[in-house]
Amino acid sequence: MTELKRLLLPLDGSALAEDAIPLATLLAKTFGAELILLRVLDLPLPTLEVKYPENHWVREAMQANFREAQRYLDDQGMLLNDAGVRVRTIMRDGSPAEDILATATDEAVDLIVISSHGKGGPSPWTSGSVADKVMQHSRCPVLLVRNN
Repeated sequence: MTELKRLLLPLDGSALAEDAIPLATLLAKTFGAELILLRVLDLPLPTLEVKYPENHWVREAMQANFREAQRYLDDQGMLLNDAGVRVRTIMRDGSPAEDILATATDEAVDLIVISSHGKGGPSPWTSGSVADKVMQHSRCPVLLVRNN
């Protein structure tokens, strides 16, 4: 049996993405694995800065989004830490699926635990586009958690 030392749990701030937290927590506790919480913000900052170079509101709005996302991730991390899970948080800015895959490689994770849907919402016929891309291109196993 493969030993699970490091798990990756991508969260986008939605209740749907949080459906994967209980199973990721159970696996982390069972195997004594580190749980990495990942938040990827898809911020169009370079495009907006080129379009509106003299407007500071663009940068300020993006920085506010980043701070809010980091606070969310830190809060989730504290809850899991209080539950006895070894947790680390990572924030990235970019394409969600690509950054999930890159983080999995960079951090040498043994398993990605991902919700079938996030902010985009559920569909009765398919999993979400981010989850689909992660499942198709991941070099490590992916556990897809179906939303309730």
